[in-house]
Amino acid sequence: MAKIHTPAMEKIEKRNAKRKKPVKSTPTTESWKRFKRNPTALLGLFVVCILILVAIFAPLIAPFDYQKQDYASMMQAPSMKHLFGTDQFGRDIFSRVIFGTRYSLVIALFCTIAAFFSGGLLGIIAGYFGGIADTIIMRIMDVFQSIPMIMMAMCIVAVLGNGIPQLVAAVMFASMPTMARSNRAAILRVRGSDYIESSEAIGVGQIRMIIKHMIPNAVGVMIIYFVGFLAVSIMMMSAMSYIGVGLSAPTPEWGLILNDGKAYLTSAPYMMLFPAMMIMITCFAFNLMGDGLRDAFDPRLK
Repeated sequence: MAKIHTPAMEKIEKRNAKRKKPVKSTPTTESWKRFKRNPTALLGLFVVCILILVAIFAPLIAPFDYQKQDYASMMQAPSMKHLFGTDQFGRDIFSRVIFGTRYSLVIALFCTIAAFFSGGLLGIIAGYFGGIADTIIMRIMDVFQSIPMIMMAMCIVAVLGNGIPQLVAAVMFASMPTMARSNRAAILRVRGSDYIESSEAIGVGQIRMIIKHMIPNAVGVMIIYFVGFLAVSIMMMSAMSYIGVGLSAPTPEWGLILNDGKAYLTSAPYMMLFPAMMIMITCFAFNLMGDGLRDAFDPRLK
């Protein structure tokens, strides 16, 4: 008996065919699936996305101009009009904290990118070539790393002066040794792999080997260190501004807002509470996100 095909049966067959179609799995999709199964990592990603949106739409979110001084509203406690209160010049702290998100995130991103392309490049060269190049680069990095990061950054800012470019350069040089070591470790993880030896056997050039074969397979570990250093950059930036060697007033950077409020810690603790909470929440979110990426890119979890 011949099978009768109706339009409804054809729709069902097409739907079943789509379901049976194999889904191509890639390392990126597998890592994303593992990342989505981590609730704390998703929480960190959610908070980071909120912070990015706040930084982008800061002029629309902030109710006041962060530089506007209102001497009739000085040192007011948090209220419906001023959610985070006002400082000693009558400036709205909520508006300053909102605009501080833009400054802190953007400057931290530039600091991390600069450290990644300077120290990271040295680490890749040391990890791939090894031998004398590895010894020279790593011993120089040991000399730099013997100085605490915050102390080195402070010395560089003291020489170059205050400002955003000077702060980026200071954090870059202070973070360069650690970034070089992490990228070197990432390259060494794939240096002895079979596909690297096969590529060398067929005569693949060194530059092509690094760009096409080694970096793509080590990029997962590099991303983990990159995200982690965003939190480190924010902490260093805020600490330097707090002690007066970072950005200069009236820039609404979180550490600088803390510096403005430290003289009023007992009389108006809210002046330090809210920017400190923003620093804590941001660094905590980046750390959660970094831990989730570490678990997602860990090959032992495949």
